[in-house]
Amino acid sequence: MDEAAIQDLFAAAPELSPIRTRRMFGGLGVYAGEAMFALVAVGELYLKVDAETKPAFEAAGARPFVYEAKGTRSEMSYWSLPDAAQDESDEAARFGRLALAAARRALAARRPRREPRGRVIA
Repeated sequence: MDEAAIQDLFAAAPELSPIRTRRMFGGLGVYAGEAMFALVAVGELYLKVDAETKPAFEAAGARPFVYEAKGTRSEMSYWSLPDAAQDESDEAARFGRLALAAARRALAARRPRREPRGRVIA
């Protein structure tokens, strides 16, 4: 799956545009702005999930991205695009929005808070 195919898949979700990709780990990281909301691995698209969005992906029959390294299996916070969303643009847009929201929450949680500049007047 390439950038053009991903753009077409999420055409019904303009808030995901412009989509850009970046090569990583033999696949592609998929970004909307600064947030990596999806990845392509082994030819399959996986979307970012968190505790808030995971139930929707589970209910739709999606599967987690699992990889094995050094004899240990690890599950990432990316789940496959549900089958129903692969041919239905509104469903693809819905899951894309859920993934973007999860990616933005994760990005916000790891950013250090800056101290305000200037003097503090008590």
